[in-house]
Amino acid sequence: MKSLGKNVFYHKIFKLVLPIVIQNLLSAAVSSADVVMLNYVGQSSIAAASLAAQYSSILFMVYYGLGTGATMLCAQYFGKGDMRAIEAVEGIALRFSVAISILFAVMSFSVPHLMMRVFTDDAELIGLGAYYLRYISVSYLCWGLIEIYLSILRSIGRVVVGTVLNAVTISFDIFLNAVLIFGLFGAPKLGIIGVAASTSISRVLELIACIVISHFSKDIKLNLRFMFIRNKLLFKDFIRLSLPALGNDVSWGVAFSMYSVIIGHMGADAVAANSFVSIIRNFGTVLCFGVASAGGILLGNEIGENRLEEARANAGRLMKLTVLSGLAGGLLIFAAAPFVLKYAALSETALHYLKYMLLINTYYVMGAAVNTTLIAGVFRAGGDSRFGFICDTIDMWCYAVPLGFLAAFVFKLPVLWVYFLLCTDEFVKWPWVIKHYKSGKWLKNITRDNLFEDA
Repeated sequence: MKSLGKNVFYHKIFKLVLPIVIQNLLSAAVSSADVVMLNYVGQSSIAAASLAAQYSSILFMVYYGLGTGATMLCAQYFGKGDMRAIEAVEGIALRFSVAISILFAVMSFSVPHLMMRVFTDDAELIGLGAYYLRYISVSYLCWGLIEIYLSILRSIGRVVVGTVLNAVTISFDIFLNAVLIFGLFGAPKLGIIGVAASTSISRVLELIACIVISHFSKDIKLNLRFMFIRNKLLFKDFIRLSLPALGNDVSWGVAFSMYSVIIGHMGADAVAANSFVSIIRNFGTVLCFGVASAGGILLGNEIGENRLEEARANAGRLMKLTVLSGLAGGLLIFAAAPFVLKYAALSETALHYLKYMLLINTYYVMGAAVNTTLIAGVFRAGGDSRFGFICDTIDMWCYAVPLGFLAAFVFKLPVLWVYFLLCTDEFVKWPWVIKHYKSGKWLKNITRDNLFEDA
């Protein structure tokens, strides 16, 4: 097949990147809206919601791992033209996501105080966070189904559907946040509970919308019956390829949550500052992560069509876009810093922390951009999820997390020094990640022929 030119690649990548970036921006907008609105409720509410939301962050990593793991297979099978294999992979991913969603929902509803004690020993934050977890538990039951379905849609290039759906549900979530937090239009004034309740209501409506979209879709359906499709070869491939991706994202997500555990035990000022930083960093990384997701989809389709040399060339072009997106993200954080510092209703100490945390993140996003594009985009497009799992697990659990605990609780370093050391994690793994990329060992066609005849 004739090679796609450079211009054609950039055209294709931008068509995929734009909807994904808009979707990520909308998701970041919800989180920022929560913080902005809770800013008028009180610093304790901001800190408690931030800590409780770490469980949502972990769940997101689980769903992202399952979704991108499924995308590894589905993107290549879509390039191959095998829709039945895609349905079987969707069913396998749903089995895992449904089970995990139920587990988190039951825990959040029944033992929320115990879950909050993992992150803080502050009685006020534990109490507020427990209310948050109990009300948000309903959203967990819907979220897993939604994320898997939208991931499968993305794997075949249908990213606009997810963007439009997110735009509608997120806009509703922000509106409902304001209504329930402040008690507008005669609604009860719920404060931090309003954030969780609005999220749960929005997730239920989003799931209903997915079901409606699926009903009218001619190709990819959200069908729980897919969970009962049995194919030993596909299940074996999913375990071999997708579970390392899931393990990678969960390992990284839980380790990153340990950063909040460390900061959570260094005082409410540090927690509140970190809450604002997390929101601004999310905006700074939306383009980077959009490039990674879009690149993974496009490369996966090309590899499934067995256009390996073309995929290798386009991976190099993808890396150039990644560097540019990382620079843009850092500049965005730098530009936003004065406005955040001006309007954040935090104590003087918290504002001091916030100022320097934002400066650290102006370069931190570059490290995250390169690693995310290579590990979660390029490598997974070629079916290589094992390298990322090993690399991130060693980096986070053998280096970053122990370093953070030692710095905070053994050497008792100041908050900003602890935060700086935690933010070295992305750069420590650069040499190994870039070396693996240059080796080309990640570039493999992982599809099979005659799947259901051999099952």
